[in-house]
Amino acid sequence: MSKIKFSLICFVALCSFTSFYPQVGTPIDEFNGVSVMYNGNIANVFGRNVTDDGYNLGLKYQCVEFVKRYYYEFYNHKMPESYGHAKDFFNQSLDDKAFNEDRGLYQFRNTRNFKPLVGDIIVFGSSQKNPFGHMAIVSEISEQNIEIIQQNWGLKTRQKIKLVEYEGIYTVAEFDVLGWLRIPDGM
Repeated sequence: MSKIKFSLICFVALCSFTSFYPQVGTPIDEFNGVSVMYNGNIANVFGRNVTDDGYNLGLKYQCVEFVKRYYYEFYNHKMPESYGHAKDFFNQSLDDKAFNEDRGLYQFRNTRNFKPLVGDIIVFGSSQKNPFGHMAIVSEISEQNIEIIQQNWGLKTRQKIKLVEYEGIYTVAEFDVLGWLRIPDGM
């Protein structure tokens, strides 16, 4: 056997016994005791996650499932309308700081008078690469950034995004951010 062929066989064997990524459904991060699960690939779907009392949390290991599970476990909040793609959670026909009846949450538009708070749901609209949108939980705020925690973004569970304030107007400076949703008690 040639040295090159032997090296290739060893490399393939090593790769097959080495895990570069966690198993799908494995917790890879957490926020306030609620786990972020690894999905493997943005398009992966592993059935629906439903609570013991019948509440729909969403498709397993997608971004919506993490956000709804977080709100269900941390805030004990059930959204009146429990279905929809991430982009559908933000009702674009509502005014800023309006009550979104479908979600049972107040919503705030990006580039307005209110900045996001820790625990808010940040909603991204659709894009050419992702027609479903994306959503995450705001996990940290500073004067110049927000940090979000998200599921179904590979191993990148946390991301810092620039927060810009100009004369009392706040903007989360990331493409496709529609705005954020907030639990009524968080007002």
